[in-house]
Amino acid sequence: MMGRLLFAGLLSIAIGVAIPQISDSMTYVEAVSGDDWHEAEENEPPTINRTSDRLITDDDRGDADEDMLYYMQSLEVRYKLDAKVMENLHKVFDSAVYYIANTEMSVTELWSYVAQVKGNMESTAVAAVTMTTSEFLQVGDNWETPTVSYGQQVSIVLPVINFGTEELNNLIIEPKTSTVVTEWPFEPDMTSYLQTEPYIPGNQTKEAAMANRREFTFTFTARNDVMTGYYPLVFNVWYTKAGVRSEKPAELTVYVKTVGKPGSGYIGGNGQETEGAKPRIVVTGFETNPSTVYAGDTFTLTIHVQNTAKDTAVTNVLFDMQAAQEGEDKTNTYSAFLPTSGASSVYMDRIGANTAADIVIEMTAKADLAQKPYVLDVNMKYDAGTSFDLTDKASVSIPISQESRFDTSIPEVVPADITVGSQSNVMCSIYNTGKTTLYNVQVKFKADTIDEASAFVGNLQSGATGNVDVMLTGIAPTMDDGTVKMEISYEDDAGKVTTAEKTITLIVTEEIFDDMMGDDMMGGDMMLEEQQGPKTGLIVVISAVVVIVVVAGVTVFFRIRKKKKEAALLASELKDLEAELENEKKEN
Repeated sequence: MMGRLLFAGLLSIAIGVAIPQISDSMTYVEAVSGDDWHEAEENEPPTINRTSDRLITDDDRGDADEDMLYYMQSLEVRYKLDAKVMENLHKVFDSAVYYIANTEMSVTELWSYVAQVKGNMESTAVAAVTMTTSEFLQVGDNWETPTVSYGQQVSIVLPVINFGTEELNNLIIEPKTSTVVTEWPFEPDMTSYLQTEPYIPGNQTKEAAMANRREFTFTFTARNDVMTGYYPLVFNVWYTKAGVRSEKPAELTVYVKTVGKPGSGYIGGNGQETEGAKPRIVVTGFETNPSTVYAGDTFTLTIHVQNTAKDTAVTNVLFDMQAAQEGEDKTNTYSAFLPTSGASSVYMDRIGANTAADIVIEMTAKADLAQKPYVLDVNMKYDAGTSFDLTDKASVSIPISQESRFDTSIPEVVPADITVGSQSNVMCSIYNTGKTTLYNVQVKFKADTIDEASAFVGNLQSGATGNVDVMLTGIAPTMDDGTVKMEISYEDDAGKVTTAEKTITLIVTEEIFDDMMGDDMMGGDMMLEEQQGPKTGLIVVISAVVVIVVVAGVTVFFRIRKKKKEAALLASELKDLEAELENEKKEN
């Protein structure tokens, strides 16, 4: 027993060291032609008797260990396993070697256990692959994926190798066909493609398996409606092993690359639908000339489009531009934009695969459009390969601007002449005569003779009126014609500030009282007051009061007159507006 343990341990160590070297040193050999098969058969290893009731010997154990070692190597080659999976396979193998070395069993039991271990190895290996074939059969390494175009013939040469150590007999190979173009790329021009092979010998090494491979040639014709891409070709292989017929066929899968007609679609592998990807025309952007379009303007619209299909061109492309409806009466509807040519459609004969193009059309914006973006629908109709009358729809939003306009009433300046340090009242009205809102309207008064003043009016809707009432204080005498700048500023929807300028006239003079404060006033008046006594002082006080009352009366008079003018002006404007609306109704 100790000898067996020692043998098992040494064998496990030797195998662990040798396997990477064996795997690295394996090379592919050239295919053996049909004439050379019989020469290869002469080099076959002797058949091992695996059914007996006698107890196993160390030689039997060595044969079993060697068979499992070869099978593990074949799994590594067949599935191109990584180091992690090979480590797990080594654990299964080492455990089996240890069990065989320390267990008394018959030859039949030994090889039954070996088959069980192989199954465990297979399960461990295929956990890392997406498709398995069988325990013994595999496609030869000399396989190359063929390419065929629609309507052409192609020969599929299927190399079948036997990785098992036992001979396989009475093989039947047949492709799994279909009449559905997404499942099978060839014309179903035969009722059966079945081929047979009497046997494939068992092999101990990969080189021997490749040398003893069998190659089966199938000739197919690609369908005219074949799709572009890679089709899987599945072949069923039935066989007899050790006198027992396989219950289920092994499946060998290879691929063929097909090239279909333009517009035929794609088959798997590239993220597109297997029944064929529908080409798409998308709008990637647009621009207008001029860049800012005002209501009533004629402008050139350029829309950028692209055919997103990677391999399919689109033909007979018709673009129809339809603007949103913005008004209607009993008999007609009105669109926001009208083509100047009278036709809203643009035709292109072709847009290549993955190619951009431009649609150019001249249009006019209605004059009464409000300031906002307006939607223009782009309806598309086109053909692609064998598909006809495909449709797509996209939309663009074109911003329309309105010219901002305003007017003012004639400013009232009361009084029109003031002295330094005195104030004058300025009043006027601002009318929004445009079709867009004026935001943050304010008025500033600037001149060298006055202290700068401002009045905030606020937002003025279309047709609204704002009032300005501000007091101006004189700070220096006028040296020119008395012009004072009245700056009116406002913002549009985008926050852009616009400033307009008007003028008023205000004369500022030196204060007369200051000139009379000389020595004569200080001396003579004081003496006069002393001479005349209390009576003269009373007269001065009464005179001052009279002046104040007169000034107050004049101020009240002008304010009342201003209010009356504003009321009369507002009534006149309302009357004119009513007349204008009545005229528009009659015209419509």
